[in-house]
This record gives sequence, structure tokens and C-alpha cells, in this order.
Amino acid sequence: MSLENLLKIKQLQLHSPSNEALLRLLDAIKRNIEDSQVEAVSGETRFDAAYKAIMQSAMLGLWLNGYRTSTSQPGHHQTAIQSLPATLGVDKSVVIILDALRKQRNVSDYEGDTVSDEVVAECIKQAGYLLNHLQTWIRENRKDLSI
Repeated sequence: MSLENLLKIKQLQLHSPSNEALLRLLDAIKRNIEDSQVEAVSGETRFDAAYKAIMQSAMLGLWLNGYRTSTSQPGHHQTAIQSLPATLGVDKSVVIILDALRKQRNVSDYEGDTVSDEVVAECIKQAGYLLNHLQTWIRENRKDLSI
């Protein structure tokens, strides 16, 4: 579904953050990825930090394109992740992995399931990939932001 269609059905809202806000969110993504690599904390905490970085990257992709999710609507995490091909040109095969991580996060947060070491590692890997992809997209498409 296009970003315009998501706007029409109220899954997205128009949004025009300042360059400072964009750069602050980018810095937060980097901090969360760093935090996800601290092995002195639990796997669940590392997973949460990496997942947060993924969500912040997806949100930043929307912001960079003039949108934000409607947090009053259910499924805003899903909307943000599934918008990545339209906002940042992320391959759909990556979106499938990110969506599986979103589902794991829901099971972990709402049902208390543990997160395996393999899933933690995959979430950290995907967060790093998405940050690199995001930074490349910014350098190519938003030369007004110096990162």
C-alpha cells in the first residue's frame, strides 16, 4: 500500500520535523544499537534495545518522507516496518525478517516468552543493517542533513 493510501485510511499523518529532531532520532538509534551490544545485560534487554533501534529507523524513514504513524491507530509498529520499501527502499525480504522480530517482541513483551540468543543476534544484526541503509539513504536523498 502506498504512503498516500495509508494517509487516506489514517494509518499515517503528515509530519514535518525539524532537521534537529531528525538528527536527534538518528543519534538515539545509534545509542540503542550500542546498548544492544552490551553483553552484561540480559538477552531480552539487548533485544529490546535493538528492536527499539529498528522501530526508530522505520519512524525516521517516515519522518524523512513527511509522515509519521498514527499512534492512536492499532498496528503502528507494523505500519512503520511495512512502509520501509516506500520510505527507504528497503527490500521486502528484509521487511519479512523485521516483521518476524516485531511479532517476537510482542510475544516477549505481552506473554513473557524468552528470546533466544539467535533471535537477539538477528535483531542486533538487522538494527545495524537498517542504520547503515538509513545513513546511505540520507546521504543520497537528504543532502540538507549532514550526518
